[in-house]
Amino acid sequence: MRVVVFDSHRYDRESLERANAGLGLELVFLEARLNAQTCVLARGAGAVCVFVNDRVDAGVLETLSGLGVGLVALRCAGFNNVDLDAARRLGMAVVRVPEYSPYAVAEHAVALLLALNRKLLRAHRRVLEGNFSLDGLVGFDVHGKTVGVLGTGKIGAAFARIMHGFGCEVVAYDAHEDALLKRDAGVRYLSLDEVLACSDVISLHVPLNAGTRHLMNAEAFAKMKPGAMLLNTGRGALIDTAALVEALKSGRVGAAGLDVYEEEEGLFFEDHSGEVLQDEQLAWLLMCPNVLVTSHQAFLTREALSNIACTTLRNVSRLKALRDGVGGAEALEADGREVLVGWAGAGAISRGT
Repeated sequence: MRVVVFDSHRYDRESLERANAGLGLELVFLEARLNAQTCVLARGAGAVCVFVNDRVDAGVLETLSGLGVGLVALRCAGFNNVDLDAARRLGMAVVRVPEYSPYAVAEHAVALLLALNRKLLRAHRRVLEGNFSLDGLVGFDVHGKTVGVLGTGKIGAAFARIMHGFGCEVVAYDAHEDALLKRDAGVRYLSLDEVLACSDVISLHVPLNAGTRHLMNAEAFAKMKPGAMLLNTGRGALIDTAALVEALKSGRVGAAGLDVYEEEEGLFFEDHSGEVLQDEQLAWLLMCPNVLVTSHQAFLTREALSNIACTTLRNVSRLKALRDGVGGAEALEADGREVLVGWAGAGAISRGT
């Protein structure tokens, strides 16, 4: 099967080529993102492999289906950029990587916290200039602080355990309480308003959907403990950026560590160093001394890339075998969380959560 890999970078190519050893898939790597203009590049392919900022809406899926593409393989956990109803209507399969390394993302969130708190970037720049003054570099002890975790799935739970190890009081908000997390890390589940009100640090680990879009808006910021730190390694649109800017200006939010951004499409994963940044909100955030932005790199560890590549190509191989009638159904049933939409009659039709 020919698989066109959109929005691919060197690290994608290296990990996917290693994972393809012995599978025999024909991988075609494109730097272009998948959208209405680029989807024709998938002509002759049986599958496309996409990432978080590729557009896989109804129009794109219809074009892909017309070109003979029957499978969309996401090399990520989130699927908010895919119209699953349209895929189901068109008889196209959609698979994802439900987890790859929760530690990678959780540890990056902790890195943002520590770098912001101890003002490491400012301190490093000073030392490079021969300035060894400590004025303006005062942070706080993380030990003993209250850390709020919104969403305690795999990544949120990993983050909560790390912060418990720092000696923090960890509180959480989630529709489903994790009994092991409560027992082993002393996590207390509270209402959203209670978590916002008592937390010195709030970290976002919920999926992006209609109910969580702009979860952190002006109303939520008004309920936060004044001066609290906000971390987001989930999806950019969990935060209303305009409201965040105002909350930072007022001091309601004391610092923000952002690995994702609401309008990151067309910016992140690319080199724009020779251009004038047109996004005024992002430009303001980048100039703000108490904001640290990274370009959606929380997942970027060797372990995570290997897991993503192996799961993605395993999904493609299993569905290919299933479509061709040579097995694979049992394996897909066992890994049902990976199959968002299955081919009709495949015995593996499910929807991710």
